[in-house]
Amino acid sequence: MRKLCLAPDEECNFSLYGVDGDYGVIISTHHGLYEATLPSAATQDEILADLHKRFARLCGENDITRDVAERLVRYFSEEVVAFDYPVDKRGFSDFQKMVYRAVHAIDYGLVRTYGEIAREIHRPLAARGVGAAMAHNPLPIIIPCHRVIGASGAMTGYSAPGGIKRKELLLRMEAAVLQQQA
Repeated sequence: MRKLCLAPDEECNFSLYGVDGDYGVIISTHHGLYEATLPSAATQDEILADLHKRFARLCGENDITRDVAERLVRYFSEEVVAFDYPVDKRGFSDFQKMVYRAVHAIDYGLVRTYGEIAREIHRPLAARGVGAAMAHNPLPIIIPCHRVIGASGAMTGYSAPGGIKRKELLLRMEAAVLQQQA
């Protein structure tokens, strides 16, 4: 999660989405998508209580959060979907902005290494920095950090619930979907 960088009176919209009885949430501001959580065992009430603690002016759904939530449900139902939405970049360093832009461009079912991302953003010695940026990615799946792997091909760090096992599951799911479509 990134440092909260909202004005005290700034409105946030949100949508809950469900996958196999687990719930995640999408949050947006007038600047774009702000945060997404992957489905977890938390109840809707627990998620809402957490949101109300962290966001002063929490409003209901808007068209963007509703659409992203629907697309995430479709993604987890093994459908190839695009997530081309504006992102609220406030609170991101310039380095994070470069990393997230490069990672967002990784196509469904493909992987890149931390080093490849570092070279792409013209910071060839910053593979560990890329990993640190991935660990603070506020928009998993939308900015598909699960598609970034170690130089050896190893599944390394995944800070979302489920950790590396979830990362492996997401990559296997994407590969299977592409294989079915071939």
